Amino acid sequence: MSHVARQCSRTGCSEEAAATLTYGYAQAMAWLDPLAPERDPHAYDLCERHAGRLAPPQGWQLRDRRGFAPAALIAV
Repeated sequence: MSHVARQCSRTGCSEEAAATLTYGYAQAMAWLDPLAPERDPHAYDLCERHAGRLAPPQGWQLRDRRGFAPAALIAV
């Protein structure tokens, strides 16, 4: 079985996905994790460029849990 790379979920981007973004609406929180092993219809797969430029909606927090840097908690 060959590995098929998943693409970034951003419209018009053809880069390989590197992170998975999920949201918790009740908590006004977004989580950026390492790429999930399988595609989740309730999550977004993002390339490194889009994951690095991600900004949560105003009033939300973003927790970057990818592990290559200290966990970032950003309030906007």
